[in-house]
Amino acid sequence: MAETDLPQLYLITPPEFDLCEFPARLDAVLQAAEIACLRLALATRDEDKLLRAADAVREIAHAHDVALVIDTHVVLAQRLGLDGVHLTDGSRSVRHARKELGPDAIVGAFCGASRHDGMGAAEGGADYVSFGPLSGESLGDGTLADRDLFQWWSEMIEVPVVAEGGLTPELVASLTPVTDFFGIGEEIWSAEDPVAALAALTAAMR
Repeated sequence: MAETDLPQLYLITPPEFDLCEFPARLDAVLQAAEIACLRLALATRDEDKLLRAADAVREIAHAHDVALVIDTHVVLAQRLGLDGVHLTDGSRSVRHARKELGPDAIVGAFCGASRHDGMGAAEGGADYVSFGPLSGESLGDGTLADRDLFQWWSEMIEVPVVAEGGLTPELVASLTPVTDFFGIGEEIWSAEDPVAALAALTAAMR
């Protein structure tokens, strides 16, 4: 597979992070690797925390010319002038988000392991669909997204697909031919050296 055909990297922030320490770690990763998009994926609903985190992260993302989207919060994406939103409820909010944010914003949808949700999101105007988790602790009902889902999607659907959640070098190697993006988050942030952890994962694409 040619270098240009390899999946792109989609970076996901940890669910919580220290504003004194995380921006430097993020900057190091963005300097070391070519990242297509960054997602602010904080677990908190505290608007003040979200605003401060978004300000800090946006400054670094835009310095590296990386698009920044935020989990769920369409209103905050508008207020903060972010590049778009990542929806976590499958296809349900895609049309609303697209209407609110306009044609130029990035609207992505996480669809678990559901082909049906993925197709609904694509029809609703999503720019990408993400499936996962791929291994480890699965969400809710214990379903994992398997390679067959990505294979089917890449053959049948034009909308780009992201593989995320529990990536390992083995899964990266297996999914490289059938996904457009790898969504990488805790796999690297939980490591002592995120840059080295990312390099180990991406080496498996080649």
